[in-house]
Amino acid sequence: MSGGPILVGYDGSPDAGQALAWALDEAGRSGRPVRLAYVFEWVTVVGWLGPGVAPGVWPDETARREIEQLVHRAAADATAAHPDLDVAGDLLDGPPALVLQERSAQADLLVLGGRGHGGFGGLLVGSTAVAVTAHAHCPVIVVRSPSGTAPAAPADGPVVVGFDGSDPSLVALDFAVERAEQRGVPLRVVRAWSPSGPPWRGGTAPTDQEAALAAEREAVEEALAPVRSSYPDLTVTVDVAAGSAASLLVEASGSAQLVAVGSRGRGGLRGMLLGSVSQQLIQHARSPVAVVRER
Repeated sequence: MSGGPILVGYDGSPDAGQALAWALDEAGRSGRPVRLAYVFEWVTVVGWLGPGVAPGVWPDETARREIEQLVHRAAADATAAHPDLDVAGDLLDGPPALVLQERSAQADLLVLGGRGHGGFGGLLVGSTAVAVTAHAHCPVIVVRSPSGTAPAAPADGPVVVGFDGSDPSLVALDFAVERAEQRGVPLRVVRAWSPSGPPWRGGTAPTDQEAALAAEREAVEEALAPVRSSYPDLTVTVDVAAGSAASLLVEASGSAQLVAVGSRGRGGLRGMLLGSVSQQLIQHARSPVAVVRER
């Protein structure tokens, strides 16, 4: 790992609070410093331009000072609750996605809340999350506040990783192994397999499907051999199933404390960041989601 900090996109929203809590827990295990970043984007508001009326700029300097106090107060509260950690906050200027992408080059992890306000308004329904997860220079963790109906994942829940044998999925596997070992929880490896079509239209017959799933499992186990050798005390389970990667991983997230996926994939994870898998995970997973890439 690099020696960079854990960077948290922070705007005071409930999801940002969840992201900060996750980052502080991670920092307690890894010893990394935590840096809160509120990205402050100036917006020119053009209204009635009558005599003596000029375009306004929002937020104004008063709002900026209040935001700066918000970030510094959050950092101070985190330091008070975790006196052994190095926590600080910064107020940054510019487009949120671009600023966070640039700052991620010096970070070990970038942690974002699922939804926010202010600098991160509508994070998951606009372009910011797509841009950050697609272009950040470090792994990105997206943390959503738990819904009122979904139970929180147990503290001993596994770390889940989507694995398809591609190089990016191997990077995600390394990331997931490290987190599972760090937390003393099992590692669950999920591999999705899709038949070429239904049997009645010339697709894979049930017996062939069983053979295909067995071959997929064998390939996963071969890739996991170094992990099992290097981490003999780590419990590793493998789930190979027919279906879409997104649905399998979303389902697995219900009992997980983290789901990790690579930045690109093939097979069940093909075109993940440009298609639906990562977006479905970010939108629907009931655990934090890590989108992992090499630096």
